[in-house]
Order: sequence, then C-alpha cells, then structure tokens
Amino acid sequence: MANNLYIAETPKEVSEAKGLHLITQNTPNGQATQILLEELADSYGTQWTTTLINIMTNEQKKEWFLRLNPNGRIPVLVDNTQSPPFSVIETSAQLLYLLKFFDKEDKFGFKDELERNEALQWVFFWHGGGAPYQGQVNHFTRAAPEKIPYAINRYKNETLRVYGVLEIRLSGIYADGPRDYLAGKGKGKYSIADIKTWPWVKGWERSGFTADEMKPFPHLMKWVDRIAAREPVQRGIGDKYVQK
Repeated sequence: MANNLYIAETPKEVSEAKGLHLITQNTPNGQATQILLEELADSYGTQWTTTLINIMTNEQKKEWFLRLNPNGRIPVLVDNTQSPPFSVIETSAQLLYLLKFFDKEDKFGFKDELERNEALQWVFFWHGGGAPYQGQVNHFTRAAPEKIPYAINRYKNETLRVYGVLEIRLSGIYADGPRDYLAGKGKGKYSIADIKTWPWVKGWERSGFTADEMKPFPHLMKWVDRIAAREPVQRGIGDKYVQK
C-alpha cells in the first residue's frame, strides 16, 4: 500500500519518527492523549516522540497536516510502526487505539465486556456532550469578538448540567455509594473514561465558573483532585508540552 500521509513539507520529525509520534498542543483535547501516553510510559515503558504546534498560526490547516487529519485539529497520533504509517484522529479514538495496541494488561481499560462498555459510555458522553459544551463556554466568554449573553448562558448552563451528570455518577446517589472513578465495578477504576473527561473539568475556573457555581458538585471536585495527584497526569499537562 502506498504511503499518502507524508509529503516534502511534512516535518522530518513526523515522517521519520521510528514509532509513535504525537502532534499536539497543550489544550484539554491534547492533554487527554498526552496523559495516557505518560501513564503507559510508567506502566510499560512506552516510548513516543512529540511535535508541538501553535494552532493560532493555522499550521494545522496546511496540507502536510490535513493529510494526517482532514479535520485540521490537534492532537494527531501517527504510528510509524504500521505499514503504511497509520494516523489516528480524535482524542477518544486515540485513547482506544493506545488501549488496543499498547495496554496489553488493560491497566487503563477493562477485560470485562460490561465494564469495557461502561467506560465507552462515559468516554462518548464527554466526547459528544461535555467537551463541546465547555468548549463553547470558553469561546463565547473568552474569544468571541462580541459578548452574546444568550450564548454564554446557554453553554454555561449546559456545562453545569453535564457536571451534574458526573456528580450523580460519582456520588452514587442512585447506586451503592460514592465512587472514585467513572467506570468499573464498586468504586470504579481509573481508566480512559477519566482521562478523557478530566482535562476539561479541571479547567472549570478558567472557563469562568465560580466556586459557588461548583458547590453542588463536591464528589466531582474530589475526583478532580484525586486524578490531579497522579504523577503521570501532571507530566501529561506539564512543561514538556508547552511551546517555549
């Protein structure tokens, strides 16, 4: 099969990478894949290389990038061990790819099919609901040239609503008591469901929510702190992913 991913303009650090290569910026979406790679490094010694780009320069709209991701969004994960090289777009798909090929013991997934499906439910919940809502909050409160109260209120309320869904889940109010993590039996197990969701929720203050607005979500806030305490998580959002 022909390799149509790379052209002359593709950065050599991408096209000549020996294995996994991540093209990213330190945004919530980028951080999810960054965190799982750091977790895999601690658990299995997984190695990868990284290209940091600045999406404000529209580098992601150039042909070399669009061949890897026609949607022109970060992050992009490229696996040069595949023949031809294989590109993975969308953070959730990247997490699932890494689980399949690099987490042989399901340390961040589940062997039980019902638990596995449960994790997928929460990944999809945040992918399709939480992330888009909170992303629109960020846009209309911080980036939009015009402050539109209707848009700001709509997306803030929707984000608070999905925070409430996470609170229901973590509080165990309709189940057997509080949970530590979103998926898994009992109190749950740290998994891709948490890794997908956490980078967004931990930024609640940056999104413009007040401490008073977050008071209805005590179990969610404890969950934020619980995951933040993990060393690979801190590396996954840390200086190595910040352009100097």
